Amino acid sequence: MSPLTIPQEKQKSYLRLIRILSVVIPLAVAVLLNPRVPKVQMGEWTKLLPHLNALINTATAVLLIIGYIMIKRGNVAAHRRAMQTAFVLGSLFLVSYVLYHLTNESTAFGGVGVGVRTFYYVILVSHIVLSIVVVPFVLLAVYYAWSNQIPRHKRIVKVTYPVWLYVSVTGVIAYLMISPYYQ
Repeated sequence: MSPLTIPQEKQKSYLRLIRILSVVIPLAVAVLLNPRVPKVQMGEWTKLLPHLNALINTATAVLLIIGYIMIKRGNVAAHRRAMQTAFVLGSLFLVSYVLYHLTNESTAFGGVGVGVRTFYYVILVSHIVLSIVVVPFVLLAVYYAWSNQIPRHKRIVKVTYPVWLYVSVTGVIAYLMISPYYQ
């Protein structure tokens, strides 16, 4: 998809939508993580979703790195394809993550030892906090790229890119550490 020139009146609508999504997405996830919220029964297949999510996070991290390399080499088209695919995968991850927590209780970490538990919870908490923080920035970065506001896109990705990459990588690390405890 190539960049678009968006009329000023439409830009306000898109920015309003980004603000709404930036609040609604974390709130929806927070509600689903509440243990008092009843779970919907959709079958045993939903227990496979954490494994799918780890694959999605891994692919997203690889695509973010590829996108970075491509833009540094001046290959804007390859950069755009990598980043658009990373964005689509991130969106699929969110849907899969929400579906999993809509249908399954959260899994407790069973690691033993202060060092292992501390490392896991530092990774997990930083991953969760930064995944909430990065949502509006990713949405804005994508919007600025698609609307051909390249100077704004470049400014925002200086912060967004490393945070998004950190969130993707720590998601995989947290998964690898908790995966032995999935039932």
